[in-house]
Amino acid sequence: MKTSTKKLNIDQDQEIAILRKVVEITNSELDLKSILDNVVKVMTDMTKADSVFIYLFDDNQQNLVLLASKTPHKQELGNVILEVGEGIGGWVVSHNEPVAIEKNAYKDERFKAIEVLPEDKYEAILSVPVTYKHKPIGVVNIQHKKAHAYGDNTVDLITLIAKQISGVIRSAKLYEETKTKALQFDSIIKVSESVTSEDYLDEILNLIVVVTAEMLNSQICSIMMHDKKKNELAIMATQSLSVTYKKKPNIKVNDSVSGQALKTKKPIAIENVQEEEKFAFKELAVKENLTSLLAVPMVIKDTAIGVINVYTKKPHKFSPQEIDVLQIIANQAATAVENTKLVEDALKAKDALETRKVIDRAKGILMSMNGMTEDAAYKLIHKKAMDSCKTMKEIAESILLMDEFRK
Repeated sequence: MKTSTKKLNIDQDQEIAILRKVVEITNSELDLKSILDNVVKVMTDMTKADSVFIYLFDDNQQNLVLLASKTPHKQELGNVILEVGEGIGGWVVSHNEPVAIEKNAYKDERFKAIEVLPEDKYEAILSVPVTYKHKPIGVVNIQHKKAHAYGDNTVDLITLIAKQISGVIRSAKLYEETKTKALQFDSIIKVSESVTSEDYLDEILNLIVVVTAEMLNSQICSIMMHDKKKNELAIMATQSLSVTYKKKPNIKVNDSVSGQALKTKKPIAIENVQEEEKFAFKELAVKENLTSLLAVPMVIKDTAIGVINVYTKKPHKFSPQEIDVLQIIANQAATAVENTKLVEDALKAKDALETRKVIDRAKGILMSMNGMTEDAAYKLIHKKAMDSCKTMKEIAESILLMDEFRK
């Protein structure tokens, strides 16, 4: 029994109507998702396709990401990835030319099965590159369950539409990138303001991890401080609600990814910590669904005092811009810690000076009243403090108070 092949062609009136809709899309001020959804609708109405996918090239990750679909794929959108050259769509992008297969598309040597996309088993496919200034920025895959022969005018029209929409897609992507940069700038401003505030260090560091997690859309963000005596890194702040993560033991600097970032004073990015040999908590990574890691040292005065760790849920290649922004924030966090230490040291020095003055006055009273030497007076105050489990300052203040009553 022969498989019937439908011929898909479009007459001139249909073509004009379709191009009008495309012009409406290109003249719109919609966000990227709305633009892609409208393009999918136009393609579906035009070809009566059973499936329409749009993949766009991610400049940072250097791969193709599924961003729009005719059929519901809420979990898959943004998560299905194709490398350039991978699958029929990847081949189309790498060669910048369309591919039309009327039947048995899944038997083509370029085909790659994606389990979460049952549409990949459909018979016919028309895959067309989305090009901007002669450079492919994505691909449109049109598929039919049964065999279909795509006419030349259909291929040409889909190719024309893909070129027409490329400009507005590019503009929408640039707008989203601008919003991302604005969010990053706003995050840096928030962190900078917190560093110069009079809030407690815990509040400042907690704000930093919350702002950073939001900015990079990370699953977990944490600040780990270096314990020089034990040569370990301990969690100081995290926005994660995971009790397991918060209670994880300190990590040895010499045996960890974060420790390597601390020692080299350079950021380290790991695409999949679950497969990384030096990552010590693989079971935790699986349980908490942690995949990619960016560990950035907190550096001040050419000294690394801690590390900021950012984990993502799905595989992510951190861009140079993301790394630079996180390094700025990490150094701001280091400044916050250093400023707090300086304030604490100043307070300790002030308290020590006041304590010394009180003890000196108390020694003078004891020397005057009892004819004691300075050393003997000091030892008496020290002994009384030890015996009563009080500080020497408290004992000295008691002596001063008694001397006031004596007068």
